[in-house]
Amino acid sequence: MTRSADVTAASSPRTGPDSPRPASGPPAPPEPVEADGVKRPRRRREIPYALFLVPGGLLLLAVIIVPFVMNTALSLTEWEGVGTPEFVGLDNYTELARDTEFWASFRHNIAVTLAMAVIPTCIGLVLAAGLFDYIGKRFGPRTAAFLRACIYLPQVLPIAVAGIVWSWILAPEDGALNALLGAVGLEALQQDWLGDPRRALFSVMGVMVWVQIGFPLVIFMSGLQRVDPALYEAAEIDGASWWRRFWHVTIPQIRPEIFVALLWCTIASLKAFAFIYVLTKGGPGGATSVPSYYSFENFFDTTRVGYGAAVATVLALIIIALTVVFLRRQSKGEEG
Repeated sequence: MTRSADVTAASSPRTGPDSPRPASGPPAPPEPVEADGVKRPRRRREIPYALFLVPGGLLLLAVIIVPFVMNTALSLTEWEGVGTPEFVGLDNYTELARDTEFWASFRHNIAVTLAMAVIPTCIGLVLAAGLFDYIGKRFGPRTAAFLRACIYLPQVLPIAVAGIVWSWILAPEDGALNALLGAVGLEALQQDWLGDPRRALFSVMGVMVWVQIGFPLVIFMSGLQRVDPALYEAAEIDGASWWRRFWHVTIPQIRPEIFVALLWCTIASLKAFAFIYVLTKGGPGGATSVPSYYSFENFFDTTRVGYGAAVATVLALIIIALTVVFLRRQSKGEEG
């Protein structure tokens, strides 16, 4: 009895605290064995990274590429919006090259680019440095954040609402601006701000600066967060003034953000349409017309759909060319 019990105990698994417990669940699949008899570890099946690009690629194809190709094909036709388009080849582009209104709208767009890209970027850069380096240190980060939100507020407002409010402010008879000038005794400065061809474009530019200035400000303040504070401290110890710190420390350190702000604002200025439509509708006498609004006029007012598509195609190609130039200059600056 003792010997059989020992044999039974030796053959049965141990259940003590130190004994290994049997694994639960289904048995693991055997590792693959190669032809040479060596076992190789099983490789996990990975999903190709290209699959993650499919949704964005389909969206790019449906929203940008296909409409651009269709618009380009439409620009080679003469069509009034109904009936069958008539193929005319490059006639629309030939007429476009001789169209004085088209080139005048491009000259106006240069002024709009100054108002939406160059001026807001310069002012936003100075304001961001002042809020970050002066207001934030002396009055606290909450004060700087409050002022930043106030400056950024026009970006949040709907363009139609902001445009209507500014049309009330700039109205010639009972506008707030002329009323204010009259109240302080400056009646000689009262003008028809949006109805005078000599002043309409400058009035629209002022509104665009007011709207656009908050965008580069926020970008620059976020870029200043990554600048090493030791650079400012070293410059201050060396006796550098605020302006010298701004010129020799701030601008070189946030150069990538400056390129991004200029690129985005320049593209937005070339596509500027809403403020022109709400404030002046391209007038008076075409004094504020820009290519995007000129294309709109040919599409819907004169029903020259093919000619309007040619204007839009040229504008799109200019935007693409400027984007490539900006990106190449930025990459060269980062490599240098």
